Amino acid sequence: MVTVSIVIPAKNEAENITGLLDAIDAACTPHVDHEVIVVDDGSDDDTARVVWRRMESHPNLRLIRHDVSGGQSAAVHSGVLAAKGGIVCTLDGDGQNPPEELPKLFAPLLAPGSEAIGIVAGQRVGRQDTMSKKLASRFANTIRSWALQDGTRDTGCGLKGFRRDAFLRLPFFNHMHRYLPALFARDGWQVAHVDVSHRPRGGGRSKYNNLQRGLVGAVDLLGVMWLLRRRKKSRPAEAEAERG
Repeated sequence: MVTVSIVIPAKNEAENITGLLDAIDAACTPHVDHEVIVVDDGSDDDTARVVWRRMESHPNLRLIRHDVSGGQSAAVHSGVLAAKGGIVCTLDGDGQNPPEELPKLFAPLLAPGSEAIGIVAGQRVGRQDTMSKKLASRFANTIRSWALQDGTRDTGCGLKGFRRDAFLRLPFFNHMHRYLPALFARDGWQVAHVDVSHRPRGGGRSKYNNLQRGLVGAVDLLGVMWLLRRRKKSRPAEAEAERG
C-alpha cells in the first residue's frame, strides 16, 4: 500500500539525484508508506541511468521518461498520472527543496478532519538564489497575487502536497504548476500554506532565466484569470425521495 507518492520532475540532474533520493527516503520512511517517481524530462545526461541503477535496490522507486522535454508541468502531470498514492508531493530535482520539509506537506492532508484541504503549498524562506532571480520572483509574485487573489506569496516553490484525484480534475496547461493554489481554490478546495527552507543548487545549472519566465508568465497569468472567471459556480447535490 502506498499512501504518499513523491514526484520529482528532473532534467539533467545526474549530479543531484542520488543525494536527493537518499534524503527523501530518510525524511519519509519513518512517517508514511511512500513511493518515489522520478520523471526524466528529456535529459541528455546520465539522470535516467543513475535512477535505473538505484531501482534494483529500492523497490519503492520508479522512473518515467519523456523522449523530448515537455517542461516542469508536463513532468509533474506524468508523475501524478502514474502515482499510486492518494496524496502526491512534489519537489524540484535540483536539490534546492530540502526533502526534510516533505512531512510538512503530507501531514496536514492526512490529519483527521482535513478532507476540505486540497493542497498544501510550500513558501520559501531564506531563499538561496541570486539577487536578480529573487527580485524578479518577488515582482512576479506580487503581480500574480494581486491579479488572482490566491493568498500565496511564493507560488513558484516546488514543494507542494495535494490530493491526486483533485489535481487530475484541474485544467492542464504548460506552466500550470505555478498556479496550483489558485486552481485548487477555483474548484472549491481549501488551500494551506507552510514555510519551508531553501538550499543553493548543488550541481548543474538552472533551466530558466528571468526574461524567459517573465514573458511566459504574462501570457499564463491572463489565461488563469480567464479560467477563474469561468469557473463552475453550482455544484451537484443528490436529492433523496421523501418517505411518508
